[in-house]
Amino acid sequence: MAYVVDRRLNSKNKSLVNRQRFLKRYHEQIREAVSDAVSRRNITDMQRGDSITIPKRDISEPVFRHGQGGQRDIVHPGNKEFVQGDRIQRPPAGGGGGSGSGEASDSGEGEDDFVFQISQAEFLEYLFEDLALPNMVKRQLAGSDAFETHRAGFSEVGNPNQINIVRTMRSAQARRIALSGKARRRRREVLAELAEENDEEESKLNEAERLALEEELSRLNFRLNTVPFLDDFDLKYNLHIRVPKPSPKAVMFCVMDVSGSMTQDIKETAKRFFFLLYLFLQKNYEQIEVVFIRHHTQAQEVDEETFFYSRETGGTVVSSALSLMSDIIHERYSPDEWNIYGAQASDGDNWQEDNQRCHKALVDGILPHVQYFTYIEIGDRDPQGLWHLYQHLERDYADRFAIQRVRDNSEIYPVFRELFKKTMVID
Repeated sequence: MAYVVDRRLNSKNKSLVNRQRFLKRYHEQIREAVSDAVSRRNITDMQRGDSITIPKRDISEPVFRHGQGGQRDIVHPGNKEFVQGDRIQRPPAGGGGGSGSGEASDSGEGEDDFVFQISQAEFLEYLFEDLALPNMVKRQLAGSDAFETHRAGFSEVGNPNQINIVRTMRSAQARRIALSGKARRRRREVLAELAEENDEEESKLNEAERLALEEELSRLNFRLNTVPFLDDFDLKYNLHIRVPKPSPKAVMFCVMDVSGSMTQDIKETAKRFFFLLYLFLQKNYEQIEVVFIRHHTQAQEVDEETFFYSRETGGTVVSSALSLMSDIIHERYSPDEWNIYGAQASDGDNWQEDNQRCHKALVDGILPHVQYFTYIEIGDRDPQGLWHLYQHLERDYADRFAIQRVRDNSEIYPVFRELFKKTMVID
């Protein structure tokens, strides 16, 4: 029998591996719990984590037991209450779920459901799983406050701790060769002549020539010895420069009808959709700006409080909001620098003669510049004229324009997933 002993030291987050394994095992239960949390929680609490409850039966582990051997004959008694085909009524609440409304009792034992906490990052990961932002391509360097250090070759100046020894020694050797090459060759020649003179029996050189060679050799040695092994000129330093780190930037336009037909319930439904989109963009971009545009017969840019809670009356002219959005894009958010997203919510009402102006504003001023534009029509009425107009645009701009209908708050999350679901790309 072989034994495996794990002697690896526990890291700081020693239970992290087990946690990830647990989340993977109960992925479907956690995902369902997160979906339920979207419908029951307040919008302002959507960004924090959540307590996830998993039924006890779902986390039970299989066990092995010794069964009874041999053959057994068992007779089950009948009963007076049920016959074949009867449906047994569900037991009363409070029996063992831990969250029922039954009365207290001094007998019986139950098992609570398993409850654990997931972090904000894990909550958002499950919330936006299998979703993707289309056309997420632009990057902006200007105004970035994040930098990365990159190697940029070598420099003649620097700190001692940045010295590059290999480059320094290579430079020193090249300098010594350049300064002493001619002298070394001449010294070799002089040494060869003196050696040849000493080997021969009869001297070819007179005393004066011999002394001249020895004196030249002495000068050459002195010259070579004065060439320094290492000079300040040879020092080479590693050069590092700070390069702005690309940070994706996005702007989100929230466009909503606030005419008399838009009730507060419809606005709350739209608010949930806008907030989901904001969280989704925040997960993918580091810098996000939000522009709120409200309209009835006229459009104006407002703050969030006014956008959702200010009451207005009057008719509906959607083109005023779309034209204002187009103007803001051209004035403040260059498509070359910003990823632009638009989200429009309405009950579908619009002045009939305004539909053509809406088409022109979208085709000429908005859709060529945005990454994605979504429209949700809230209510259970039949599709209005604005919906039919947007249906034609959806067919023409399928890669960046999408529309959906929503009846109440419970449909916001499924509709949001449908709008931003990942699409398979087949070559």
